[in-house]
Parts: sequence; structure tokens; C-alpha cells
Amino acid sequence: MTLLIKNALIFKGNRFQKSDVLIKDEKIHAIAPSIQFDGADRIFDFKDKYFLIPGFVDVHVHLREPGFSYKETIKTGTAAAAKAGYTAVCAMPNLNPPPDSPDNLKVQTDVIKKDAVIEVYPFASITKGRKGAGECVDFAALKNEVIGFSDDGIGVQSGELMKQAMEKCAALNCLISAHCEDDVLRNGGYIHDGEYCRAHNHKGINSESEWVQIERDCFLAEQTGCRYHVCHISTKESVDVIRKAKARGVKVTCETAPHYLTLCDRDLQEDGRFKMNPPLRSEEDVKALIHGVIDGTVDVIATDHAPHSEEEKSKGLEKSQMGIDGLETAFPVLYTKLVKTGVITLERLVNMMSVRPREIFGIEGGVIEEGAAADLCALNLEKKWIVDPNSFISKGRATPFEGWNLQGENILTILKGEIVYETV
Repeated sequence: MTLLIKNALIFKGNRFQKSDVLIKDEKIHAIAPSIQFDGADRIFDFKDKYFLIPGFVDVHVHLREPGFSYKETIKTGTAAAAKAGYTAVCAMPNLNPPPDSPDNLKVQTDVIKKDAVIEVYPFASITKGRKGAGECVDFAALKNEVIGFSDDGIGVQSGELMKQAMEKCAALNCLISAHCEDDVLRNGGYIHDGEYCRAHNHKGINSESEWVQIERDCFLAEQTGCRYHVCHISTKESVDVIRKAKARGVKVTCETAPHYLTLCDRDLQEDGRFKMNPPLRSEEDVKALIHGVIDGTVDVIATDHAPHSEEEKSKGLEKSQMGIDGLETAFPVLYTKLVKTGVITLERLVNMMSVRPREIFGIEGGVIEEGAAADLCALNLEKKWIVDPNSFISKGRATPFEGWNLQGENILTILKGEIVYETV
């Protein structure tokens, strides 16, 4: 398919400029102030008001298949991602069977090849059975088929075991993406150990259960030279530990999620749609995370899209499953709450959602230039809407942003020159 996009505001050289873009043979064929081309299959006129950017990349999603397709499938999850402007996602290994061997991984990749609407890059687990303990997987046997290694949902409890994993991954130039959580320190908690928790007699997850393991792993990454990425950080101490590790030259990067930047434990309600892991932390933690975004300590904003069935999310804060829907609200929440309010620029947000994830995980794209992959999305920043989970493409419906008034939406997603979502 040949596409001609006219009068777009394109993201080029970390700034926006008006231009026409011709897409042909899966690539960006030409960029110029005015392109005349008679052979286009589709022509879009953006009328100097729609923004064309590299497609978003989410480095932390749960597509639930194989094993839990009643929560989500690769087809529904990637369709939801395409709607939101994502052209690539990295799928976490909380699956049955867990992708801890080539045979188990193939169960997942066969479905990806058949059903995925956008690019899906799977993680393999760090440990056999994704237990956070026991034995490491055969990293060499898996490395060419995965984006990295993670036991997401479970912290690797033994420092010695994590060191073994890092040594092997460093030798193979593989990345470890770690869910950091000390089970002993967590002590059975399920929301943040803060004001709301104590006022409502809940059992809390303290901040130490997260940052102590990050601190351990940063020292191990320093010793081994492993590329180390920290999943969904939520505490002020985590930001500080990572900032100091980066200053020492440790190969550490990290992500946080929209809900950790826009909600705190004061916003909690007795509703499963406010329950996720890590939990919503204190207002002080939110401020530290935002500062980490501003100063570059936080590299990436991912969603931790973790859908569950309605029944699993209907049991309040104590008994509901942990995890929320994140894909279809991510950019509008961040644009409305961080960009429109002047906390960060639109350029900075695009960098964190489109460019930096590709740099860290080695995914093609991230630029709009001639010869680059035509993996793009287009944003209408004037669109105002109210979050209604019943309109989600995802099977999941649990979102703490239900009823929020947001601004900005994706109107067009292009993958390898083909349209995979449009409302233009």
C-alpha cells in the first residue's frame, strides 16, 4: 500500500515540523514540504493540526495467551494497542506454559504469528517455571527468539541466583527486565502501606520490598556488566537508587507507568480497579517519580497492561486480582496530566513512549526520515473524551481512570506501511 500524508506536523530531530510524508514499500519513501504523487492508494490531509510520530512502544504488557485467554488474547490485546497508537509491545511471561524453554516459547510465538495486529516481542522467564527461585533458564537457547528475560510478577528472591542470571546474560549481551519485590518484606500486603491502608485496616506493601531489591540488583549489574532494566518503579527510594547507579555508570534503565505518575494512595477506593502491583504509593512518591521523568532518571513510560476478568476484579481491594487495563488510556492520561499542565513537553513524552524504548530494547524505528520503517501513529491533540471502559477493545475493563475527562487520541496507526487502525 502507498500512503500520502499531507500537511502533517511530524516528529523529526526531536521537534515538530510541518511536512508531507510518502509511504511506499513498508518504508518512509519521501519527506518534503509538498509532495505531489498520483499513485497513492490513500491520501490523508492532516490540515496542519494532526501530529505524526513514531509508533508507541510498550515494553511491559500482559497479553495473557497462552493459558489465560479468558482475560485477554494476543488478538484483542494487540488490537487495543493498535487503537492506542502502539506499533510494538513486549509481552511478559506470566503464561501457561511459561516461556522458559524453546518448546514452551513456541506455543506463544505460534499464536503471535497468527493473530498479532502489531509487532509482539516476547520475554522469556529468568527462572525455570518463572518461580523467582530454583534454576535459571537456558539463556543461550532462548536469546535469539526473545526481547529479554523477566520473571515479571515475581522478584528473583536470591541474590546469588540473580547474579548467575546476570553473568550469563552479560556474556550473551541479553537484557534482564526485573520485577523487584522481596517477598519477606512484602509480608502479604496488597496496597501501599500508607495513610489509606492504616485508616481502612488493610495490609500494606512497604516501599522497602521494592527498592531494596533494586539496590541489590544495581550492584550486581555493576559487578557483572549486565544490561539491567527495572520494571514499573513506584517509590521515591527506587528513583534515588537508580539515579545514583546511573551516575556510577551502571547499565541500568527503568520504567514507570501512567498510574504511578498521576494517582496516589489518597485516590484509592474500595474497588479492584485501584489494585495493582506495585500499588499506588504516596503523594511524595508521585512527586519523586515525576522529578525522575524530568531529569531523565526514568527512561520509559510503560503501561503494565494487566487485564483480568470482571469477576476477578469485583472483590474489592483485598481480594481482587492485581492489575489494570492500561493501553487505551496511556497517552491521553499523560498528555492531559503532564503535558497540558506544563510538567513535561510533548517532545519529551514522545521520546519516552516511542524513541527511548526502542533504543533500550533494540527495536527498529523511532525516527521519521527517508528509508526508515513506516511504523507510525497520528495524534489529534484537540479531541476531548471521557474514559468509558465499555468502549475498550481489550477484554479487560478495570481502570482507575474510569470517568476521567481526557484530551488527545490516536487516529491512525501504520505498521510497515499498512494501516492497522484508523478513525481519520
